[in-house]
Amino acid sequence: MHIRPIEGKVFGAVVSQVKLADLGDEAFAAIHQAFLRYGFLLFPGQFLSEAENIAFGERFGPLEFGALPLANQYKNDQGQFDEVIPLDTQRMRTNVGNEAWHTDSTYMPISSKCALLSAVTVPAAGGQTELADMRAAYAALDESLRESISHLSAYHSTQYSQAHDVGDFPPTVADTIYHGEAYLRPLVKTHPETGVKSLFIGRHAFGIPGMTRQESYQLLQDLLAFAVGDETRVYQHCWSAGDTLIWDNRALLHRARPYDYSQPRVLIGTRVAGDEASELAYYPRDPAAAAGRRALADELARLRGEIGDTLTRSCGAGEVSDLRG
Repeated sequence: MHIRPIEGKVFGAVVSQVKLADLGDEAFAAIHQAFLRYGFLLFPGQFLSEAENIAFGERFGPLEFGALPLANQYKNDQGQFDEVIPLDTQRMRTNVGNEAWHTDSTYMPISSKCALLSAVTVPAAGGQTELADMRAAYAALDESLRESISHLSAYHSTQYSQAHDVGDFPPTVADTIYHGEAYLRPLVKTHPETGVKSLFIGRHAFGIPGMTRQESYQLLQDLLAFAVGDETRVYQHCWSAGDTLIWDNRALLHRARPYDYSQPRVLIGTRVAGDEASELAYYPRDPAAAAGRRALADELARLRGEIGDTLTRSCGAGEVSDLRG
């Protein structure tokens, strides 16, 4: 097995001469250490099956979900991807929303540990996945700014991010990513395995308690712009069929890039659940959750007044129930 750091970047590595479908404990231990060090790992030419995708993800811990098609095509009864999903559907509006910087599942009680994608079909152009190192971004902040944000937190909600980024106001449906809750998380995260601090922000974050709405928005936008403003902290992956990419949601942001949505793009996604001890904000039944619900309801009301539903709605709660963010 060969692990080669990404040239010109402060993070990331390409792993070759290894077969993820047939991985021994010693090889996985080396991969896990590289994963913690580099933040993301690229494994070209793996062509993992759905079962192999799940099995590799489970090496990192219990899954949120395994081998979920993240695609712009419907999967038919024979397991093939055929009909392209119309852009004006909730599924595709959610996909388009994910073209803004984010980390996975911060809008759930327990945020994600890590995630992996395996490429099945890729468009002729566009559709890349970008990653950004929030550890390096935090370390590069002015010391006074690091101190000033050390005690701050922000609410996280995908209903907020969809409304703000896409003008999309999905109906609230329990047991989906559009569940009506908002979870308060620190702006500065200490990695539970490495102890390294990073910025914990992204598109789902809003409403810093103790700040005005405008102050909160401006600070979050400024931090994000700074974090992704240095090209050594951002990596863009141009997919080839068979690639598998895994990243640490506790240290990085990521986003998809636009493409011709009439062309097939099929990735298989597996997401590893975070450890409750380090990734739990609170549960909806906890008293702390009420403040998050109020903050989200107030913010959505304001956004509706400012921008309205800018997209024509063509789906109901049934379609929303199929979504994972």
